[in-house]
Amino acid sequence: MKIFNYKINGTPYRVVVQNQDQESVELEVNGTPYTVELEQKKKKPISSIQRQAPSASSGTSEMAAKPTVTRTPVAAGSTVINAPLPGVVLDIKVKVGDAVKKGDTILVLEAMKMENNIQSTTDGTISKVSVEKGASVLEGMELIVIG
Repeated sequence: MKIFNYKINGTPYRVVVQNQDQESVELEVNGTPYTVELEQKKKKPISSIQRQAPSASSGTSEMAAKPTVTRTPVAAGSTVINAPLPGVVLDIKVKVGDAVKKGDTILVLEAMKMENNIQSTTDGTISKVSVEKGASVLEGMELIVIG
């Protein structure tokens, strides 16, 4: 038996847990008995990660040197604006086709409870917006492409 004392909106409640099993809990709140059915959690299948065995021709230093993040190819002469640090996209100030000048704020990124204005590093036209408002981004992730 477990006894808990709660105060909710200034009203005191005494909760006595009488019996508990996998499917239900019998308890008493301020002297009134209740049987509460517990929601059954659905187990998610555990996905396993399969590591490829290195081939005899490739050494481990060669495998470590390969980047694990693949970048989408961009047109020659285009500038890719990447996330300078991990965070959440609060606002996107531009859309595809907008003309921007060097120093214009193109995106607002929240990181460590601070808003960071991401600015254009060049003059040009927005050719691709790779993220959406509210998206979580990692450091180095492509945000916007200026063509």
